Amino acid sequence: GLLRSDSIPEVGEDAAATVSMAETLSEEEQDELRKELAKVEEEIQTLSQVLAAKEKHLAEIKRKLGINSLQELKQNITKSWQDVTSTTAYKRTSETLSQAGQKASAAFSSVGSVITKKFEDVRNSPTFKSFEEKVENFKSKVGGSKPAGGDFGEVLNSAANASATETIAEQTEEETH
Repeated sequence: GLLRSDSIPEVGEDAAATVSMAETLSEEEQDELRKELAKVEEEIQTLSQVLAAKEKHLAEIKRKLGINSLQELKQNITKSWQDVTSTTAYKRTSETLSQAGQKASAAFSSVGSVITKKFEDVRNSPTFKSFEEKVENFKSKVGGSKPAGGDFGEVLNSAANASATETIAEQTEEETH
């Protein structure tokens, strides 16, 4: 009689449904269920007491070993992290992110090279040369003779050479000290 498929009324369910269910059980079945209810409640009480005693004993052992809550938390976090990093999903994700980082790095390097080449192409293009000549012609008409700084290309080259010379001088100075 204990394994019936009748539904057990939930808290707040209609009281009439509960009464009608109790009416369908015989007096003997109701007594049997009441005894079993008392037995289960007693077992729960006993288990709660045993659990409380075990928790008290556990706390005493930890106190004697000098283990505190912070140390336990650290150990749990460390173990959890080790568990996570040992999973296949973590390893695959880590490898994928590493590969993506390498590809992104290569792509950025490639983009930088392409931009540098495009600037060089523009500077060497006939259109830029023609523009540079027109600017120089305009400067000479407006300002007279060419300034001591030279044309645009000469200024760029001298700046690049000065930077390279300074770098070499610094490296030489560092090596001698």
